[in-house]
Amino acid sequence: MANTQTMANAIRALAMDAVQQAKSGHPGAPMGMADMAVALWGQHLQHNPANPQWANRDRFVLSNGHGSMLIYALLHLTGYALPIEELKNFRQLGSKTAGHPEVGHTPGVETTTGPLGQGITNAVGMALAEKLLAAEFNRDGHSIVDHHTYVFLGDGCLMEGISHEACALAGAWKLNKLIALWDDNGISIDGQVTPWFGDDTPARFEAYGWNVIRAVDGHNTAAVSAAIAQAKQSGDKPTLICCRTSIGFGSPNRAGTAKAHGEPLGADEIALTRAALGWSHGPFEIPAEVYADWDAKAAGAQREAAWNERFAAYSAAYPEQAAAFTRRMRGELPANFAEIAAQIASQAHDEAATVATRKASQLALEGLTAALPELLGGSADLTGSNLTNTKGTPALRVDDKGNVVKTEDGQIGRHINYGVREFGMAAIMNGITLHGGYIPYGGTFMTFSDYSRNAIRMAALMRQRVIHVLTHDSIGLGEDGPTHQPIEHAASLRLIPGLDVWRPADTAETAVAWTLALAQANRPTALLLSRQNLPYLAKSEAALDQIANGAYVLSEPEGGAAQAVIIATGSEVQLALQAQQLLAAENIAVRVVSMPSTSVFDRQSDEVQAAVLPDDIPRIAVEMGSSDGWWKYGVSAVVGIDRFGDSAPAPVLFEHFGFTAANVAATVKQVLA
Repeated sequence: MANTQTMANAIRALAMDAVQQAKSGHPGAPMGMADMAVALWGQHLQHNPANPQWANRDRFVLSNGHGSMLIYALLHLTGYALPIEELKNFRQLGSKTAGHPEVGHTPGVETTTGPLGQGITNAVGMALAEKLLAAEFNRDGHSIVDHHTYVFLGDGCLMEGISHEACALAGAWKLNKLIALWDDNGISIDGQVTPWFGDDTPARFEAYGWNVIRAVDGHNTAAVSAAIAQAKQSGDKPTLICCRTSIGFGSPNRAGTAKAHGEPLGADEIALTRAALGWSHGPFEIPAEVYADWDAKAAGAQREAAWNERFAAYSAAYPEQAAAFTRRMRGELPANFAEIAAQIASQAHDEAATVATRKASQLALEGLTAALPELLGGSADLTGSNLTNTKGTPALRVDDKGNVVKTEDGQIGRHINYGVREFGMAAIMNGITLHGGYIPYGGTFMTFSDYSRNAIRMAALMRQRVIHVLTHDSIGLGEDGPTHQPIEHAASLRLIPGLDVWRPADTAETAVAWTLALAQANRPTALLLSRQNLPYLAKSEAALDQIANGAYVLSEPEGGAAQAVIIATGSEVQLALQAQQLLAAENIAVRVVSMPSTSVFDRQSDEVQAAVLPDDIPRIAVEMGSSDGWWKYGVSAVVGIDRFGDSAPAPVLFEHFGFTAANVAATVKQVLA
């Protein structure tokens, strides 16, 4: 029979040894949560170390990601492809054991955590994905989607406002497969948290609609295991297990203090801790019998083999659904997606509608949501403004028993009302896509991307296909004024590495932006869309194909070589075309380039870029936003806005801030003078 205390001490020893060798890190949380980890990973977690991507595995999220040595120790001990050499290289360049857990970098890590509160929020998204997939694919006698999402989280996660956004939604959605274990140690970097964290956390979660198991001794493995078993019986509520622990457990002089939180214990204290724990083994030395107690490979293989048998029976009974489930969990688009994308772009081109690009987005989504059942939309209480709903995406609802409500024809809800929770929405979408099976998109006003920003950044860092629909993209929204008028936001979003930012000018550009966002499996996308109607910009079939390059020549001057290039995005492209005509009347020949995506254009070859932006003539950029980002294109002038806007009708603001064809033409002439 396994010795649970020795199993826990193996985690403690690895944590303090790795942090000591790295000369940095957080030993206290792993040492305090070690017994909780033994209870969960040793007695409940459904996983297979040989296949970290097994579809029906339980998901484990270490929300307090600074305690990363906990998960690295667990992955190593249970048999994942994380050898002891990687633990010895903790926090070193090129190792698989970064300072905070990173998905896609370390086998078995489900999400990148570190920014506190986002891990629990990702977990809400994972649990929601599991619930929806189960409702969509399970059939009587065939439960192919049936797993839990477990979270370890600390006081810091609960202090972050996003935890309120996410956990309130988890209660509303009755995510009974979500089980969070709170490491209630009462310590943060600044010391005892009671002066600044006096919340009645159990009552708070009960108010959210959670099942709360109070006052569990977090160092009693049997008590924690019993609480998990109780939580797994919940039929209609997520569960919070309150585990009272001592940070740095085992350290004679650091346990229960902030000194155990974020720095090595030191050689002398480690020696004392080894003695106190009865751990006589050297640094990074784990006895064979402890490895045997932890080894989960055989049990994991058996669990997956049993599930494979169930899935084979499901495939025989429901072959189409089984194929769709497999495709979607792999993150693959339908085999005919290229044809779907071409049809949607061609339809937008042929119809040549004058609509706001937020409406153009909805028009594209009508076709895309009909063709791709994995699209899961939503809005942060702005559905009627963001236009993220379609005919094929009924609203997500659950009944009093926690069941997903289906339409008369058996469809589940595919549009989520997130409420006024921009940050929560963005991080939940990260969790949905990390789980697999759905491609999430969510809408808010572009200026409120500030609320979502760190989750957008995390999607880019994790290389996840998440789509942000950011409408009301300029001072063109008018009377709502500077609080709602984005100025620096486009430039700011473009600075996030790995994020594709599109600001389309018409229906065709919007359709292409959407299809490319879906085709990019390893990067998120932000779509910046107008409130006001924009005319369709006449373009050739060749130009239509070139939108995918991120920038293309929309209009050449009639007769004679261009003397300058006007680069514009979104609603300002029409201004560039109007200025081109004014200049032509004065025998000044100008090329107009539409650049809906700087990030995509920047990835093109030198030849493609030179064909759009020749080096031998001056360039002028036009965009209703911060001018800073345009100078990298070697422009001679920018018609932009580097101050906050004002409250007035949009046409008045355009005139006031110089977004007129006459001013653009005048700027070109000044450059050429």
